[in-house]
Amino acid sequence: MPVVTVTHFHIDSADAGELRARHAALVAATRAAVPGLTEARLGRIDDETWVGIWRWESAESLRASRQAVPGSAEATAAFALTREPTVSDIEILDEH
Repeated sequence: MPVVTVTHFHIDSADAGELRARHAALVAATRAAVPGLTEARLGRIDDETWVGIWRWESAESLRASRQAVPGSAEATAAFALTREPTVSDIEILDEH
C-alpha cells in the first residue's frame, strides 16, 4: 500500500528561496538513492510555516529511504533551515 509522509516545519521567511532549492536537491538525491518516491511536494501555509508531502509506493520504500538518506549532504542542508519539524506517516487505505 502507498504511504504519504507529511512533514510540517518552520523556517525564516528570508530562507524561502534557498529552502526550495535544497528541497529539490533532497528529492533528487532520495530518488537516486532508493526507488519508490512517486511524488514530492513542498507547500507553504504562511511565510514561516511549510509542509513537505511525499508519496511512497510502499512502507518498504519509505523504510529504505530512512536508512539511506538521513545524514546525506542534501538532507543535512535541507533540514538545517528548519525548526520544529514534525513528521506523520499516513498509510493510504482507500483512493477514489
